[in-house]
Amino acid sequence: MSSEKTEAIVLRIYPWSETSLIASLFTCDFGKLSVIAKGARRPKSSFEAALDLLSICRVVFISKSSDALDILTEAKLQRRFRAGEKNLLRLYAGYYTAELLDHTIGRGDKHTELYELAQATLEALHESSLQVAAIVLRFEMQLLRLTGHLPSWRDCAHCGRDAPADKGFSSFSMLGGGVLCSNCVAGAQQIVRLPTAVLEILEQHSQVNWRSTNLTAYGCTQPAVLRGVVQRYFTVLLDRKLQMHSYLEELGR
Repeated sequence: MSSEKTEAIVLRIYPWSETSLIASLFTCDFGKLSVIAKGARRPKSSFEAALDLLSICRVVFISKSSDALDILTEAKLQRRFRAGEKNLLRLYAGYYTAELLDHTIGRGDKHTELYELAQATLEALHESSLQVAAIVLRFEMQLLRLTGHLPSWRDCAHCGRDAPADKGFSSFSMLGGGVLCSNCVAGAQQIVRLPTAVLEILEQHSQVNWRSTNLTAYGCTQPAVLRGVVQRYFTVLLDRKLQMHSYLEELGR
């Protein structure tokens, strides 16, 4: 057994016993970890209240070679998530970030850039000048891109040919993973007519250089359509309805 050090975002915590916790951590160097923090529920534990949801910590853990839980031996708080003190929507957006990460990333899958994106997302939620809708959409699209699930916005997801819009709408396949051309759309299931204006916003937030995305001006005139498409796509992809979707209805208004 080896002892490892890294930085981590706390995605989920729940009690294991009267004195211990189990935590899901997204780390910079080791991907997602499931750890047991023995004694973390004691009033004066060595974890110094670092294991709060969405906190960023420096952690030390003992890696287990089997499927057993890794053992967390130390956690030092670096930054606490306080965006919820500004308004509930920013709090819910933070919780949604954690929920998406927890259900999308496999245990031990290292994603350094995704970790940087997650950290940047939590920091952006603290900035009142930045729009929550833009912050959330950038995170969603970049999460899909970095995990290999980004839809095809211009070329047919089935045959790879150009799939131009028809009268301002594209045929978007939830199961196929992107737009379909006029030849491939026949007989396809779970098709949504996606307005070109919405598709362009989705594409803008999918760019590789995500750090340059404008988060101050969202510019979507059909937010309900956009949120409906994105949430449904994640539901199909993950084969589950995410709990926080119902708390983010304001983003569609």
